[in-house]
Amino acid sequence: MFEQLKKYGYMIILGAKYIKIFKQIYNHPYISLRQKHKALSHERQNYSNAVLQLLNIEVATHGDIPREDRIVYAINHRSLLDIIVMEHIFSRTDKMGVWIAKQELFDAFYGDFFKYSGCVSVDLETKRGLVTFFKTIKYLLSRVEDLNIYIFPEGERNKTEHLLPFQGGAVKIAKANNMKIVPVYINDRLEKVFQKSPFSIPHTVHVHFGEVIEKPEELEKRYHALVESVTGEKQ
Repeated sequence: MFEQLKKYGYMIILGAKYIKIFKQIYNHPYISLRQKHKALSHERQNYSNAVLQLLNIEVATHGDIPREDRIVYAINHRSLLDIIVMEHIFSRTDKMGVWIAKQELFDAFYGDFFKYSGCVSVDLETKRGLVTFFKTIKYLLSRVEDLNIYIFPEGERNKTEHLLPFQGGAVKIAKANNMKIVPVYINDRLEKVFQKSPFSIPHTVHVHFGEVIEKPEELEKRYHALVESVTGEKQ
């Protein structure tokens, strides 16, 4: 019980600390957009590394992580730890990018964390919200040429045993901005992993990177093939 209280207390205090850091960078009047997103990515990675260290979670990657940038990373989503695990991986390769998140997350009590850490909100309820979202992405990519996009193509947190139907956002972003896509499969139930943490013996999370997809419309088919190759189960 004490370890669980300690875990939540630590993460609340750490999150509040990093919101202040994010705000300072986000509102800095004298740095370029690229410098801003580079710094925000770096601090998200620092936060994520600190959380994983507290929880005693290690991450093993399988497959090649592209050296090139300007990639759409399509990732399965079962827990908020998904972002933390991926940011840890991106810290190893010094990647810079933005996360796509629903508007409702920005409106929640922890919304400042998403708003100021460099995430991009999308309002799925209105046509105007979608138009604004795609314009924002295009603007960012026009100003920051080596920016990556991190997105959950299922569109929501998946609580089932199989993949949900993919939403169209990842493919539309890739097509509209001449980007390649990399499918990423986190082979673990990170919600349960978080509940059981912190671990006395390190718990290893396995993350699988598929081959680069140059034809965005093949994403869902190629993603299913990646998951089946990892799990041996047809999705």
